[in-house]
Amino acid sequence: MLKTLTTLAAGLAVSFAAWAAPTVEMTTSLGKITLELNPEKAPKTVEMFLYNAKHGFYDATIFHRVIDGFMIQGGGFSQGMDEKKVLTPALQNEANNGLPNDRGTIAMARTQDPHSARVQFFINLKDNAFLNHRAPTDGRSWGYAVFGKVTQGMDVVDQIAKVPTGNQGQYQNVPTTPVVIKSVKILSEK
Repeated sequence: MLKTLTTLAAGLAVSFAAWAAPTVEMTTSLGKITLELNPEKAPKTVEMFLYNAKHGFYDATIFHRVIDGFMIQGGGFSQGMDEKKVLTPALQNEANNGLPNDRGTIAMARTQDPHSARVQFFINLKDNAFLNHRAPTDGRSWGYAVFGKVTQGMDVVDQIAKVPTGNQGQYQNVPTTPVVIKSVKILSEK
């Protein structure tokens, strides 16, 4: 009997461990989005995202690039399209972690330098296989590091995707009415 209970307890611990991933709630001007992060596959990226969330970096930023049928990008600009000062270092690209850029996943935005991601992220609106890691031969083939997925609020993501956009200065695909990220709150860290 004791052996059976021990086996059962061990099984429950494994099930709980598989379920217990860092979870954050992103409150936007259009509703809430809950994200489950994957520190096993993208440890440095998750660590940086949680650090920025803990320190309120994402509060009052906007989704500054919205392309319906592709992705919504945010995390680095204020409502006036002023880029927030970033104090954290660039990340080593973790796109070779096996997580694909599928609908509902969150990944790090970056420049053409594959190791330039810092704070900006995007949520995929469809399966974007061309953003996946292929080979580290050039900036494009490195891919974009997925580090989590939407578990609730995909309807909010889809609503953001449908907002009217236009040009603002040098930037394209900017929502004409800002979609504000009011806060990113950590619900559980592990």
